[in-house]
Amino acid sequence: MNDVVCELCPRYCTIPAGGAGDCRVRVNLGGKLRATTYGRPSAVHIDPMEKKPLYHFHPGTSILSIATAGCNLHCRNCQNWQLSQRGGEEMEHIYRGMPDQIVDTTLNQGCQAIAYTYSDPIIFYEYVYDTAEAAQAVGLYNVFVTAGYINKAPLRKLCRVLNATNTDLKAFDDKFYRDNCSATLKPVLDALVIFREEGVWLEITNLVIPTLNDDMAMIRRMAHWIRDELGAGTPLHLSRYHPMYRMRNLPPTPTETLERARQEAMDVGLHYVYIGNLSGHKGSSTFCPHDGTLLIRRTGFWITEYHLTEDGRCPVCHEKIEGVWT
Repeated sequence: MNDVVCELCPRYCTIPAGGAGDCRVRVNLGGKLRATTYGRPSAVHIDPMEKKPLYHFHPGTSILSIATAGCNLHCRNCQNWQLSQRGGEEMEHIYRGMPDQIVDTTLNQGCQAIAYTYSDPIIFYEYVYDTAEAAQAVGLYNVFVTAGYINKAPLRKLCRVLNATNTDLKAFDDKFYRDNCSATLKPVLDALVIFREEGVWLEITNLVIPTLNDDMAMIRRMAHWIRDELGAGTPLHLSRYHPMYRMRNLPPTPTETLERARQEAMDVGLHYVYIGNLSGHKGSSTFCPHDGTLLIRRTGFWITEYHLTEDGRCPVCHEKIEGVWT
């Protein structure tokens, strides 16, 4: 018996010799666990920081984004399914980029950070860790864009080399996770708490899907949990759903639903609640939670007004605004 148990995520896949785990890219080669996509990204792009989305972490800067094939979730509405629901050998385009090469590319392109994103960087964990460690050594920031379905021990280790994360909290409901993602809620909540405990700057995205997770009572429960467990200053991005992948039967999220959800979360006490995927909406801008002053105006992924002081304070009331500011 040369079976290997992968202890990276809550699935605990038992992988036979020559086989792969649920994510399709972590394989058993001769009794040893290997990630076949190490150094072989299938997506490399330069993005604005706001696309992650991160609104309170070095806003307005550029970030090199990398991803490999594979994912340990199987969301029916995945927007990157051509990447996440395939193994590395199925990809038409594969780049070569060992950790030191990714760092060199980031520096040469004038970016301040690297984002591990698009699919889920959990499944290319070793590649993330080694690249992030090399990036940290030369003063680059590391951003982890994830669904947070990971076990506690490997996450705490990874946090040593991470600076920020946007974590996708898909719904505040375990049934939603089971029915739509083939996963469970609690490990994601545990991951969010660990990010906060380990000092990683944390922002959360919740994709609001009509009839599935747009119940306002659920939104309130989620906002209460974020406020009590992570802090009222944790930014929450409520994003508009668009029909995608295996969930094309539902319409885009109405603007009114997003606006109501935003108000519910703010009424609970969250300071920074944003509306995403709806370009030009007032809800994409940052306002001082103390006096309502406009601090950052955004159109799409771009900043059109910026009024924070150099040390990240409101220019009117001088209160500190939570975030990591350039």
